[in-house]
Amino acid sequence: MTENVFEKTSNANRYGPLIGAIDEGTSSVRFLVFASNTAEVLTYHQKELKISYPQEGWVEQDPIEILDAVYECLNQTVENLKQLAINPADIVAIGITNQRETTIVWDSQTGKPLYNAIVWMDMRTTGIIDKILKKIRNQNKDYLKSLCGLPISPYFSALKLKWLIENVSEVKDAITENRCMFGTVDSWLIWTLTGGANGGVHCTDVTNASRTMLMNIVNLEWDPYLMSFFDIPQDILPQIRSSSEIYGNIVDGVLQGIPISGCLGDQQAALVGQMCFQQGQAKSTYGTGCFLLYNTGTKVVESSHGLLTTVGYQFGPKSDPVYALEGSIAMAGAIVKWLKDNLQVINDVQETEAIAEKLSNDNRIIFVPAFSGLYAPYWRKDARSVICGITEDVNYGHIVKAALQSVCFQTRDILEAMKEDTGMTLTKLLVDGAMTNNNLLMQMQADICGVPVVRPVMCEITALGVAIAAGCADGIKKWDINIGTNVPSDTFTPAITENERDVLYSEWKKGIERSLDWDTDNASEEEEDINKMTAPGLFMFGTILLLLIARYRT
Repeated sequence: MTENVFEKTSNANRYGPLIGAIDEGTSSVRFLVFASNTAEVLTYHQKELKISYPQEGWVEQDPIEILDAVYECLNQTVENLKQLAINPADIVAIGITNQRETTIVWDSQTGKPLYNAIVWMDMRTTGIIDKILKKIRNQNKDYLKSLCGLPISPYFSALKLKWLIENVSEVKDAITENRCMFGTVDSWLIWTLTGGANGGVHCTDVTNASRTMLMNIVNLEWDPYLMSFFDIPQDILPQIRSSSEIYGNIVDGVLQGIPISGCLGDQQAALVGQMCFQQGQAKSTYGTGCFLLYNTGTKVVESSHGLLTTVGYQFGPKSDPVYALEGSIAMAGAIVKWLKDNLQVINDVQETEAIAEKLSNDNRIIFVPAFSGLYAPYWRKDARSVICGITEDVNYGHIVKAALQSVCFQTRDILEAMKEDTGMTLTKLLVDGAMTNNNLLMQMQADICGVPVVRPVMCEITALGVAIAAGCADGIKKWDINIGTNVPSDTFTPAITENERDVLYSEWKKGIERSLDWDTDNASEEEEDINKMTAPGLFMFGTILLLLIARYRT
């Protein structure tokens, strides 16, 4: 009876074929369904993910929990479609977009993970990096950049994989017995959804592969020198594919038989979702971290100012790849979460706008959130968080506002570096991500950077990007690439003078200087004990105590 109802009420003519998008982020998983005729979201389901911190600087997730969350989202979204009288059979393809650099190893015979997923912001590999740099002339962290486009940093997958091989006996044994598989989250999901141990497809796309430090940025293949440099065996690596082609079909569940035909790292998916298809266009995504990508066309541009060279997308195996310069900020939405969970000065992330709006515009508190060091354009793992400029009239609201401003200052850092590398100044900044719902943050971003900030009304940009990739693949061809190019948007224009923004930015730079050189690896034990007492730990403890007292007084 149900099938007959759907046959009569199929919305294929109204919406066109439907494209699904698995959006697997650091904090949650979602499955969204798009109408190919209009690019609108018809329905979705979201599941939060847990993050564990087993030691200081370690960040992990459970790969099985990620997979279970994906299945729950698929199942519930299909139920939502039925409730809307939309036939799930109209879904013709799905794409996968994912948190990048997060590293998973699993057993090819059992399908079980050999260790927790090591999340992109994890810092446990700093010791390995120190050993590597000592063997390189001048300890040059850009030594491999000409090959892979990336600096030697804990951020990228190769270092995480190297740590697993050196420290986890289950991984060593699995490699010896030829049953170890490595992948970023996209590979783990594609392999499992297409059959797992029973014929699952072990692949990744060029955008995710470009974040491992193992792929040659020019020929888009695993590089023999890079694999040798990190002691990574090639047979555990996935096959590198384009971002838009059929990788395989889902083997069971509510979407059995549906092809997976799109794959993009989440930031590259946002680049596509913002329709940044022309050289010189840029977008900034505000999630757990903040990531600004600048389309450089089919040309590989090597940054000399601290940016990354990455693959933006490749629409089909026979198409030329499109490259991007990227500036990566570790702490964006994560700062607000820290204010809520650790500092406990807010009860909900939505409060930050109202709290900050109550303050005068002369807030001169500088908060450098270098909890895991500084990413682009500094790449300083020795940096730690500092809050500068505290006076007796400061309360927790000033810290909240400074935390929001820090995201804007870091974005300007990246825009300044991009200007130096490309010789071009952006005329506008396209933005997306959960934090863009904060109007005050968007206005501060326009003020501090001195360019209009354009926010699309349709906020599901990352999922839209991979839906476009999936719908455009050969064998699918159900998406018009021009749909959605004129989406409604809000524009925030700068409201302060150039002199005012330069004064603010110079104070930010002073804060950056004070955040550096907290590394105590080379100190004596006595000096190290003193540093531990006087540096970030005691400093932040005192700050927390001050803020809590100030909050309860107000």
